[in-house]
Amino acid sequence: MSQSPYHWRAGGCHCGGVRFEVALSDRVEAQTCNCSMCAKTAYLHVIVPENRFRITAGVERLVEYTFNTRVAKHLFCSECGIKSFYRPRSNPDGWSVNARCLDTVDGLDLVIEAFDGKNWEANAHGLSHLSKEPA
Repeated sequence: MSQSPYHWRAGGCHCGGVRFEVALSDRVEAQTCNCSMCAKTAYLHVIVPENRFRITAGVERLVEYTFNTRVAKHLFCSECGIKSFYRPRSNPDGWSVNARCLDTVDGLDLVIEAFDGKNWEANAHGLSHLSKEPA
């Protein structure tokens, strides 16, 4: 029986009303983005497949915001306003978790790369692999 290379890590919003868990390896690719939304919120993207993310509390507190193409589903805590995770337009089959909302990043090697979200259409293909399990 092989052991999973992923470990569940908990996180949540500022008030603690919305909680989630995400399964991450010890080394994680993360993106900063310069699009209008991410630049204003300093969101640090860690995109994972659907099966490596779960909401553990507060789903009833989530409010949704969409804009432009309405594909991305930005989810915010209705109490404190923090976006801990959302369905990204680039990876609608997965989730983007804000690494800044993890309870701890101890033992996590975050490899942070810049993503040019201002030119999203030209660059989004570079993120599509992140919501797929490695072969």
